Amino acid sequence: MKPHAELRDFWEQRLRSDWTESGVGYKALGRAFNTWMYRVRAEGFRREIASLGLDLAKARVLDVGSGTGFYVRQWRALGAESVTGSDLTEAAVERLRARFPHDTFLRLDIADPGDALEESSYDVASAMDMLFHITDDTRYRAALRSIGRAVRPGGVFVLSENFLHRPEQRSDYQVNHPLPWITEALGEAGFEVLRRVPMLVLMNAQVDANPVWRKLWGGLLRAVTLTEVTGWLAGALLYPLERRLVRVLRESPTTELMICRRR
Repeated sequence: MKPHAELRDFWEQRLRSDWTESGVGYKALGRAFNTWMYRVRAEGFRREIASLGLDLAKARVLDVGSGTGFYVRQWRALGAESVTGSDLTEAAVERLRARFPHDTFLRLDIADPGDALEESSYDVASAMDMLFHITDDTRYRAALRSIGRAVRPGGVFVLSENFLHRPEQRSDYQVNHPLPWITEALGEAGFEVLRRVPMLVLMNAQVDANPVWRKLWGGLLRAVTLTEVTGWLAGALLYPLERRLVRVLRESPTTELMICRRR
C-alpha cells in the first residue's frame, strides 16, 4: 500500500498532465475509448438520479472527487442549481474553478476534511469512480463517515464502486472491496442501501469476473485500443451493446452504481 502523501502526489501529477476522461478513467485504453465509456456512464447516472424524483433546483449537491468535473456537468444537466465540488488535487481544483465559475470547489481530503463541510448541509452527495482509489481501509471508512456527516438525514448518497463477490483485490493505486465490506462501511457511516445497478459491463476491466475471462477480455480491450483510431471504433461498436446491457442486467462484473439514503 502506497503512503497517502505518495498517492496524493500521483494524482496531482496525473491530473496536471492529463485532465481528460483518460486521466481520470482507464488510462491504458486511451482517450477515444474512454470518451465512449463515459457516455454510457453519463446516461446511466442521469437515468438513475432522475428516477429518484429529487427537486434538484432547490437541493444542495456535494460532489466528492470531482476530477475533470464530469459529474458536475451531469448534476447541472439534471437541473441542480447549487453544486459544491471537491478534489484532493490542486491541479483539478484550479481548473474546475475556471471551468465552472458559478460553482464552489474545495481542495480537501474527504477522509480528513476538517471543518470544510458543514454538518447535515447537503441534500445529495456523489462519490463517483474515486472511493476505490483510497487504498487505506481506515481512510476509506473515514471518507464515508465524512460524507455521512455532510449529508442531511433523509438525504441521498450516490457512489460507484467495484462491488466484488470475490475476495478483495489490491494494487498500489486501487483496492476493490467485496460488496459486504462496503455495505457494512456504509452502514457505519449512517447510510442504508436503496439499490445497486450496473454502470458498465464490457467497457471496463472485468474485476469481478472469472480470472480467465478477465485476462482474455482485458487483453482484447488493450489490443483494440492501441491507437486512438481503433479505440474510437471499438468504443463506437461496443456503445449500443453496452447501453442495452446496463439496462437489462441486474449485476455487472465491473463498475456499478449504488444509491443510498442517510438514516
